[in-house]
Amino acid sequence: MKDAATHYCQGCGHSVIHRLTAEVIEELGIADRAVGVPPAGCAVLAYFYFDVDMIEAPHGRACAVATGIKRANPESIVFSYQGDGDLAAIGTAEAVHSANRSENITVIFVNNAVYGMTGGQMAPTTLLGQRTTTSPAAAGREAHREGYPIKVSELLASLEGSTYIERCAVNSVRAIRRTKKAIREAFLTQMNGEGFSMVEILSPCPTNWKMSPVKSWKWIDEVMTPYFPLGVIKDSRKGSKKDAG
Repeated sequence: MKDAATHYCQGCGHSVIHRLTAEVIEELGIADRAVGVPPAGCAVLAYFYFDVDMIEAPHGRACAVATGIKRANPESIVFSYQGDGDLAAIGTAEAVHSANRSENITVIFVNNAVYGMTGGQMAPTTLLGQRTTTSPAAAGREAHREGYPIKVSELLASLEGSTYIERCAVNSVRAIRRTKKAIREAFLTQMNGEGFSMVEILSPCPTNWKMSPVKSWKWIDEVMTPYFPLGVIKDSRKGSKKDAG
């Protein structure tokens, strides 16, 4: 990582996820060929922090841009870094078809159940009953009006082309350690040429959740995790026996 002061809000999970991703890249010795692809969202300035090649993508198009980079230079280790508003909304098609084609890229998917950068609007992953600036009523998000929260990991795991998908969190020391291991496995999947890999990370957003950092960490355990269960969703790598997809 670069020596730079963070612009993220207090208690935000992005800074932790950045650190974990950077540590894995350094430990695997791939910094000289790693290429990160951040699109619009809270992490739009990720290139301030990663001391690797970074290519900014239009909103939602990170998987498409990552695909182009990887196909043009197969020796690169290419990862996109996307939020739920980016990957699960405007970028749904790019993510689905990249996984379906088994593009040999890695996706770091940060799920904080809200549009963090633009003011806390409802996201595709916003939970039922969760209040946002665009679902402000006491009942919050309602299924009959806005539909159900999208389980992106399970959706992509259902595709034949996806290889390794795991959902983690960063709201405790134990969870952070598990997340780093998952990121490492995702990069190894790509390094071994085994196809599409993604790590979904449940991340706190105290500012838009209107909570203290401590309460937001508990909210992940008490509210988010029951709907978005943690663990390996799919692992169809050669020799692997872990496949819940």
